[in-house]
This record gives sequence, C-alpha cells and structure tokens, in this order.
Amino acid sequence: MYRTASGDVEVLLGHPGGPYFARKDDGSWSVLKGEFTDEDPWDAACREFREEVGSDVPAGPRLDLGSVRQKSGKTVVAFAVEGDLDPATSVSNDFEMEWPRGSGLMKSFPEIDRVEWFALDDARRKMLPAQVAFLDALGNQL
Repeated sequence: MYRTASGDVEVLLGHPGGPYFARKDDGSWSVLKGEFTDEDPWDAACREFREEVGSDVPAGPRLDLGSVRQKSGKTVVAFAVEGDLDPATSVSNDFEMEWPRGSGLMKSFPEIDRVEWFALDDARRKMLPAQVAFLDALGNQL
C-alpha cells in the first residue's frame, strides 16, 4: 500500500514477528507478503494483506511491481495499491514455533508484529535489500 502525505510518497511496510527479528530493524522490514502455489498472485496478495494487517486491500487500480528473488531463494511478486491505514489498528495472524529452540515448548508469535508508513528514502534503509527494487518500480509508475 502507498499513500501521498504532504506531497511525498510513503509505503506501508511490515516488521516480521517472532524472536529472530525482535532486535532487528534496518534491512529487515518487508512488503506484506506470503506464499502461494496454484493461487492467482493478486488473490494471494489480497489474502496475505488481510491476514497480516487485518483489513482488506483498498479498492482501486493496482500497480504490478514485478518480482524479485531474495537472498533466501524465495521469489516475491508484489503489487501496489493506493490507500491509507492507521498502523495502530493493524492485527496480524499468529504462527507457532518451538521457543526457545530445543526446549520442546511451542509459543505463538504474530507473523507481523507491527506495520509503519515510511517515506521512500527511509523505506530503502528499512527494507530487505532485494525488495528495494519494488520501490524503484513504484516510483517509475507514479
């Protein structure tokens, strides 16, 4: 999601939840995303947005931002829509994992522990490096 605030473009990014990202900030934020196989990529993006933010994607034209391959090997396909969202209202689904590792204890964590709006220059610093290409694609289409 993107918006224009005081003449500047801002993007909504999510910070991954769970213990591995608890102390990480720069270089760890992401577009809201998830996995899909046989599902239409746009339908998957709308589903994942709803799961990670707790609200539907705003109606309106969508921009195709292409795809990138992350360091992990995961390919991410991204779209952008114009809209606005109060980060304080965001509610993510949870996932379970063994924590601490090797303890046999299962704990629940939010998939996305927070979302925030960032100006494009700040987003470049906050995002996973491979995903910065999405900001360039967005800028080229606005």
